[in-house]
Amino acid sequence: MITLREMGILREVRQGGDGVTEVVITPTYSGCPAMGQIEDDVRAALAAAGMPARVVTQLAPAWTTDWMNDAARDKLRAYGIAPPQCASHAPAGGSAVVRFAGRSPSATDVPCPRCGSSSTTEISHFGSTACKAQYRCLDCMEPFDYFKPY
Repeated sequence: MITLREMGILREVRQGGDGVTEVVITPTYSGCPAMGQIEDDVRAALAAAGMPARVVTQLAPAWTTDWMNDAARDKLRAYGIAPPQCASHAPAGGSAVVRFAGRSPSATDVPCPRCGSSSTTEISHFGSTACKAQYRCLDCMEPFDYFKPY
């Protein structure tokens, strides 16, 4: 299981002026269909702990895959999803200017999460969700999702 903190979606937890715990989250992209479920799960977890809560969605600054920590990347890989490359070309957790002109990664940018081979090819720019692309390893022949960098 990947946590919201590991994914970089959890921005802040604070005590509101009315005593209600506020959890600030940022969607991975505008219109992410998982946000409603994420909000419900956060509220349910805090309610189960006896804590009144409010979930606040913060859109700016926009989430980037650079906010994912190494644990999230390792867990994605273990699950069979190739983790994203850093969008800003800075080390994870580092500070850099994010590039806005998108580019498709070359096959050598996306190693197979199953066998580690760099001999991969993009099958479809759209995978099981809008934030993923479908790839295939040319060595083990297994298809896999690639989490696109944002």
